[in-house]
Amino acid sequence: MTNTPAYRVAPGADIAEDAVIGAGSAIWHLAQIREGAVLGADCIVGRGAYIGSGVEMGAGCKVQNHALVYEPARLAEGVFVGPAVVFTNDHFPRAVNPDLSPKSASDWEPVGVTCEQGASIGARAVCVAPVTIGAWSMVAAGATVVKDVPPHALVAGVPARRLAWVGRAGEKLVPASDGTDAWVCPVTGEWYIPDESTGGLQLASTPVVDAPRPAPLEADDADDSTDATAAVGADSSSSTDSTDEQDGSAR
Repeated sequence: MTNTPAYRVAPGADIAEDAVIGAGSAIWHLAQIREGAVLGADCIVGRGAYIGSGVEMGAGCKVQNHALVYEPARLAEGVFVGPAVVFTNDHFPRAVNPDLSPKSASDWEPVGVTCEQGASIGARAVCVAPVTIGAWSMVAAGATVVKDVPPHALVAGVPARRLAWVGRAGEKLVPASDGTDAWVCPVTGEWYIPDESTGGLQLASTPVVDAPRPAPLEADDADDSTDATAAVGADSSSSTDSTDEQDGSAR
């Protein structure tokens, strides 16, 4: 009886022999998974994506086409990495030493990007290590992240700055109508409160039918903030099937 892997590999993908791929995962055309990488269950690695040596990815992560996840990156469960995203890994990148001799692995210390649970990084964003992308935060398409992103923050720009707060559903949060410093998801009704330990937000409660509803948005608020879904780029909000055999889209 032939042992078949519990994950799918498209033609042309390059997976190191000692890489660990979780059940239900899919590795698409021309993707490369380097030595010692560990991917959890139900992960998707898109066409032409690169997963560096020893990178760890939790269950349910999606790495879109041509994203470059250099070691020693760490991705928790449910992280979304958009098309052509780059995670750097060198404080002071040089091809050579001061004497013009080629740099070897012992001549520099790799540093990594850490993505906490549920975080999303939009298309063509660059995360300059070492940084931590907080849980359920959202990095807008094209942003350059040079400092830690707090949990539930929506950041955009070069360098990236916080524009708003987002909930687990990805929707922009609005101020609670009870006058406190709480925030509410207008879709799920979940409440969030400040988390002093991280500088971000944390989930306060599950939806309550008779809870105070969100305060209405002022006109200025509606105009000057980036829509959370659009922020990560069109690819992240598309409905492309993850089983698409044509282009290996990571949705």
